[in-house]
Amino acid sequence: MKKYNLILGILAFTALFCGFAMIKGDPTPVGLNIGNKAPDMVYKNPKGEDVSLSKINKGKIVLIDFWASWCGPCRRENPSVVMAYKKYKNAKFKDGAKEFTIYSVSLDKSKEAWVKAIQQDGLEWEYHVSDLMHWNSAAAQQYNVNSIPMNFLLDAKGIIVAKNLRGSELDAEIEKLIAK
Repeated sequence: MKKYNLILGILAFTALFCGFAMIKGDPTPVGLNIGNKAPDMVYKNPKGEDVSLSKINKGKIVLIDFWASWCGPCRRENPSVVMAYKKYKNAKFKDGAKEFTIYSVSLDKSKEAWVKAIQQDGLEWEYHVSDLMHWNSAAAQQYNVNSIPMNFLLDAKGIIVAKNLRGSELDAEIEKLIAK
């Protein structure tokens, strides 16, 4: 009987501990739908340094932007992305975020073409990454990217609030996050 009570006590304590751990943890599911926590990714920038999405997303609104130097529609969309960056990079947001930035994920094969396009298009934010695997990019596979340009807008907690935004749609969605 004592052994039985000991086992029950251990099970009850374990259940209680796990319950508190779940309450304390983030219950938001990781995924690619609006309302999901965006999956983390870490890729190399042009200098060969690792850049983690989760580290830059802390307290910032982030646009994950999938593009490539060889993609005509991407290059035509870049001026809108640049305008949004310049307009909102130092904005104050509802959830306490004090900055907007972009995590650009290139589906290029050539580092030279990728870096040249960054310069030509004036993509002045600091977070540019690529594994230089073209359509075999691990990031593209992780985010189910089968056409570009493609993007995901994250709030300061890493939650996807919008995706596949173009031109004025991008501006309108970021405006919704601005503190009034």
